[in-house]
Amino acid sequence: MAKKVSLTRYLVEQQRVDGHIPSQLRLLLEVVARACKSISQAVNKGALGGVLGAAESENVQGEIQKKLDIIANEVLIEANEWGGHLAAMASEEMEGIYVVPNRYPQGEYLLLFDPLDGSSNIDVNVSIGTIFSVLKMPEGDRGVEEADFLQAGNRQVAAGYCIYGPQTTLVLTVGDGVAMFTLDREQGSFVLTDENIRIPEDTKEFAINMSNMRHWDEPVKRYIDECLAGQEGPRGKDFNMRWIASMVADVHRILTRGGVFMYPWDKRDPDKPGKLRLMYEANPMGWLVEQAGGAATNGKDRIMDIQPARLHERVSVILGSKNEVDRLTSYHTGELSGPVSGPVSGPVSSK
Repeated sequence: MAKKVSLTRYLVEQQRVDGHIPSQLRLLLEVVARACKSISQAVNKGALGGVLGAAESENVQGEIQKKLDIIANEVLIEANEWGGHLAAMASEEMEGIYVVPNRYPQGEYLLLFDPLDGSSNIDVNVSIGTIFSVLKMPEGDRGVEEADFLQAGNRQVAAGYCIYGPQTTLVLTVGDGVAMFTLDREQGSFVLTDENIRIPEDTKEFAINMSNMRHWDEPVKRYIDECLAGQEGPRGKDFNMRWIASMVADVHRILTRGGVFMYPWDKRDPDKPGKLRLMYEANPMGWLVEQAGGAATNGKDRIMDIQPARLHERVSVILGSKNEVDRLTSYHTGELSGPVSGPVSGPVSSK
């Protein structure tokens, strides 16, 4: 039987043998993983721990916070503020950045996170998760500012998520492929269960909230209409639809067996480019998908190349199996005008 490889050993080997990550980044990722274990325990207690239901507050997005949103946010801050690896943190649940207090040493990294993605599913016991992204502080000895976080996704040095479902699974990239670690509750540690994950280039599954169809732009409507037409339509094959309303769960399925995830712009709020947050959701998930051989765009441009202007900037997201993402991108850019069957070689780089 193959020897179990812990997350710590995997990261040490990435640092020592392959030279992909510095020691401070390794230690930071271990702290994030420990925080995710604590969040997993709170999620698993559910009603027994008194953590279900809404809190009497809203986050910066104007959304009603769940009790577990607040708990997860506090766990991540308290776990990471004192280790000396970080200069500051930013959370989807907080309006501004959180600078590491002066009583603790400051490091050279910036941590961004969505503490509990899919929190609308908490009370109905559907998979939810924590999404995180790590950037390096710009060079210079000045204090930390919000502008330091405004880096394109291609500047990430690590990204991942932890999904709390039937198993607790940590999915991670440091720029050398994607690895999955499952929490062994008896040992209390994450154990490597899959690596070098690859997303199939073709798929017969798509994930989108069909109730919003009347609000979509024409390229998205066209793509979905062609999928729904099935074997008799221009695509010549039948598609299945999956929608969990938890990005971390939908992306986990895509990493596991392929598919395409869409959360497009719609006409209800035309001034907003999308619903999902670029820094906390689209960038880390987009990089994971690309590292697994998929693609991620906003319909026209590669997600990783978008330069953020604001900490809580929103964006349209299309990600997953490369040929389907390229097809959707071609519909948006007008490079594919007529019905075409089979894969499309699209214009989007998946570096």
